[in-house]
Amino acid sequence: MPDLIHVENWVFDLDNTLYGAQEQLFPQMDVRMTAFIRERLSMNHDDARRMQKDYYVEYGTTMSGLMTEHDVCPDEFLEYVHDIDIAHLKENKGLGAALASLPGRKFIFTNGSVKHAENVAGALGVLHHFDEIFDIKAAGYAPKPKREPYEKFLTSHGINPRRAAMFEDIVQNLEAPHALGMTTVLVHSDAAWLDDEPHDKRPARASETAPHIHYVTDDLTAFLNAANKAHVKAS
Repeated sequence: MPDLIHVENWVFDLDNTLYGAQEQLFPQMDVRMTAFIRERLSMNHDDARRMQKDYYVEYGTTMSGLMTEHDVCPDEFLEYVHDIDIAHLKENKGLGAALASLPGRKFIFTNGSVKHAENVAGALGVLHHFDEIFDIKAAGYAPKPKREPYEKFLTSHGINPRRAAMFEDIVQNLEAPHALGMTTVLVHSDAAWLDDEPHDKRPARASETAPHIHYVTDDLTAFLNAANKAHVKAS
């Protein structure tokens, strides 16, 4: 049973965390990122995809690389990339109930946009459980895993990091919150498309962990229910 009775602020990544990688949303965004680069920079497909992944590794997000190297408008990029089909996403009543039972504030902290987070969380039926969405624009376009957006998030919401838990699907993205004093929870995924992602930047597979990870789970709803039980027992 996870010992999270000290947690007053629950912070969740969006993509491949609040829903599983098997939902195939990121592969749609992946295709659109390549297409954006191909069209904007007049490149062939292979070169565009290579640039996309190189910038992802070097800058934290492909968008950050495009902003730095090619002066691309971030809002234009996000609008294009997030124009995906989410009609197959189903309401997750179990996750909604687990979130509703958590004591304290709940946040979505994403390298994507507020609009994308609202669309996805809305389709999952959990949007109304969150106090706020902290997106890449609120972070000043500084992406996770950089330390700066985490510091800005904590300061802007008056959060004591030692009273907060961060849920993420990428191991590297939990290094900064751990260093800041947050409890870190790695959410494992499993989908064939993960094999095509850069190893250090892809969603974690089962059994993957690191010294800066406090807890791991492949079932977010079950984990939150266990955390709730611990709170009830301690109260």
